[in-house]
Amino acid sequence: MIRIMTADGPQTTKLTAEGTLSDESVETVHACCVQALSKGKAVRLWLHDVSPIGERGRTVLQRLAAAGVDLTADGVYNSSIVDEIQSAGRKGRHGSR
Repeated sequence: MIRIMTADGPQTTKLTAEGTLSDESVETVHACCVQALSKGKAVRLWLHDVSPIGERGRTVLQRLAAAGVDLTADGVYNSSIVDEIQSAGRKGRHGSR
């Protein structure tokens, strides 16, 4: 089970996810981020107190980062995965110039 809290600011929508990142909940996180992106504001996803990120979660987070979602995570393991995804996204954007 996952809980997603949304905080809308004037220029940014912040989503905070807590719980287990199972197959269904990963898709829920993706859908919430896509909906937030549709508002035309910056979107930040904070993975706060979530289970370790598996391969499916990593794939979805990569898609979200490519779409412009700013990712952050708690915990050493999840933070390292998010940092890797963010770094790869920055390299890809700079390499495409």
